[in-house]
Amino acid sequence: MTLVSAWVAFTIFAALMQAVRTAGQKHLASSVSPMSSTLIRYVFGLPFAIIYWLFVTKPELSGDMAAIFDNTRFVGFALLAAVAQIVATFLLIKSFSYRNFTVGTSLAKTEAVQAAVFGTVLFGIPLSMTGWLAVAIGFLGIFIVSMPAGEQRWESTSVLLGTLSGSAFALTSLWLRQASLSLDMSVLASAATTLVFMVSIQSVICLIYTVLREPSELRNICRHLWLAGFVGLTSALGSVGWFTAMTYQNPALVKSLGQVEFIFTLLLTTLFFKERVTARELFGVCAIVTSVILIVRTH
Repeated sequence: MTLVSAWVAFTIFAALMQAVRTAGQKHLASSVSPMSSTLIRYVFGLPFAIIYWLFVTKPELSGDMAAIFDNTRFVGFALLAAVAQIVATFLLIKSFSYRNFTVGTSLAKTEAVQAAVFGTVLFGIPLSMTGWLAVAIGFLGIFIVSMPAGEQRWESTSVLLGTLSGSAFALTSLWLRQASLSLDMSVLASAATTLVFMVSIQSVICLIYTVLREPSELRNICRHLWLAGFVGLTSALGSVGWFTAMTYQNPALVKSLGQVEFIFTLLLTTLFFKERVTARELFGVCAIVTSVILIVRTH
């Protein structure tokens, strides 16, 4: 598999898994708190992430494991990414209570254009003119979808949550890429190592918060073990795709291509949540598809 086809394949797989996982989290949202839903994603996803990590890194871990933790660049960026992803996930789940499933998810998708801006300003990550055009067209598609329908108005809280969630997701992508690239391993191994490190930290943070602030939520989680396991599995699979793709490629392009998730989300919205898809949403899909075609053909 070539480098181009590798990152494209991992991104599309990640987008599909994320759409399915988010659907599962929406079911959980009515039974558990936003932080508990976030906790489920990490704690129940960790075992699957470790299994994958052992599979892909076994040949490369014959040396001293302590060398990984002595890598201050890796530890620093991975810690930043871990915290940023918790914040982003919490804000995304919180946004579900303000708009419908499709729009609530799409508001966080400004992360692609934010990743392009942050990547250029903070890390000097280059992006071609075609890349900027693809990111802009994809952002236009998301903006069209997010516009209130009919006599509805923009909800300031929903806009704020979506924008901040996108910012946190964008920083997560950039920081995890820096962490992964700092390891002297193959792409698959470094991405898997970064994933396990981050999810372990996230699990501990979310568990401590839940025990101290929402202890009753632990019982609620136990009542939904099968769904929690499903969310954990799809979360781990999606993260494998995202982490690997962003180790290969500029996160702005990965996230722009990853907007195909919106198409998967529309299908889930129509088939499972029985929410009507509007002409405006379909127009937004056309813009996203155009963005995806530009990225795949030129990168």
